[in-house]
This record gives sequence, structure tokens and C-alpha cells, in this order.
Amino acid sequence: MSTAPVNGRNCSYTEHGNGPLAVLVMGTGSPGRVWHGHQVPALTTAGYRVVTPDNRGLEPGDGTDFGMAELVGDLAGLLDHLDAGPAVLIGTSLGARIVAELALERPELVDRMVLMATCGRPEPVQDTLTRGECALHDEGIVLPPDYYAAITALQNLSPATLRDPVAVRDWLDLFALQGSAVTEGVRTQYSVQLRDFPDRLADYRRITAPALVIGFADDLMVPPELGREVAEAIPAAQYTELADCGHFGYLERPEAVHEAISRFLRETEGGNR
Repeated sequence: MSTAPVNGRNCSYTEHGNGPLAVLVMGTGSPGRVWHGHQVPALTTAGYRVVTPDNRGLEPGDGTDFGMAELVGDLAGLLDHLDAGPAVLIGTSLGARIVAELALERPELVDRMVLMATCGRPEPVQDTLTRGECALHDEGIVLPPDYYAAITALQNLSPATLRDPVAVRDWLDLFALQGSAVTEGVRTQYSVQLRDFPDRLADYRRITAPALVIGFADDLMVPPELGREVAEAIPAAQYTELADCGHFGYLERPEAVHEAISRFLRETEGGNR
């Protein structure tokens, strides 16, 4: 694990491999190491230097006074620190929104980008769920581990995964161990989604970087039609939808995700340079 003085904080990140730079940006509440099981080995094997940062809100000293501007500024600052851009940027969920905002604000840093489980506008059910998650934290409510595990599995996994008794047991054990309690920093990440994310589809039409938008067919948290809207808005974007994937599709079907990313990177070599 390395750290970089970035945007008024120390940004923690890991680095693997050699070659063109690819930076992978996680979603709400998840550290960069979530990418390490599947995406990092696949990309390093493909010849990339892969960096996985931890978003603001995960480190104890990150505080809670931040929004989308700080999350985007952190990513820009890290890329400036690495001095190896423009880079391939890959994000999922909140991470995908951060990447898209960076492509608007600092287009010279973005060679190509992959946006998974993303959207370009508020969605009522998603926003209501996020408000509920904030309320659980604010009221000091911690859900029983088994209940939290079951609810999280239903929200984030494909029915194909839920039907596999071995796979789903592993997921349930993981979710129960994780538990529903979150830190103040992660709670602030939740609030960013409500406070700092208006309809951006019209703005996305100004993005110049080639983009791949990946929708997960069984995603209840960010339904794939929202990702399709993003792909239609970005001029140089293509859209692909993967079956038997929920919101955690990059972990449920990592081979299919990597195949889609690899094909896009081959087809768009040269990118936004």
C-alpha cells in the first residue's frame, strides 16, 4: 500500500504491473482491494500498470466534509501525482460517476473509460433506499447480521447466483461478517449520491473520451436502462449488457466483464490521445 499527498489528504492506493496506466475506482463503502481478486490480475496480465485507490471516506482521517467535487479532485490529484496519464479509468457505481465527472473536468487525464452499473440522473427508488441507509446510521440502528446478509444478497446479486447454493452461502457469510454498520465517512459517501448528483445526461454529451458502459441485466440497485441512457448521451460510447449479473456483476461474472473490457480496449487503442 502506498500513499500520496492529494487534494489535502493522504490517498491510499496499491499499484501492480507495468505498462499503460489503468486506474480502478470502487463504489460506495468499498476499498480498492475489492478489485484485486479478478480485475487487477486480468489487467496486469494484459500489460497494464494497475492502480486501485481508496475513495475519500474510507480512511480514519478523511473527515465527513466532502462531496463529489472532492472525490473527483482526489482522483485528478492522484493521476497528477502518478504522472503517467492519460489513463484508462474503470469505475463501478459511485466510482463510475466519479470517473465520468473527471472526464468532464479534466479530459486530458482520461484516455478511455469503462463505466459499470452507472446512471446519469437521480432515480426515485435508488434515492429512497439511500436515504433509508443514511437514516439507519443516523439513528444508530444495526441490523441483525443474518437479516442484513439476506437483504444485501437480494439487492445486489443476480437470481442466477441466488440459485447456486454453494455460491450464495459464501456471499451470505461475507455479508453477515461485513455487517450493516458503516463509518461516518461511508455515510458521507451515501449522502454524496443524494446531494451532489443532479441530472447530468446533457452534460455527458460534452465528454470526449471513448467509453464503454456495462449494464448488469439483473441489477436492482442501478437498473441497466439507466446505463444505456449514459451510453446514448456520451458521443463516443458503446453499451453492453451482461446477463446473470446483479449490482456486483464484476464479482459474479468477472470473466465476462474482463472480456467486454478487453474487447473495448483493443478496439479503441489510442483512445483520447
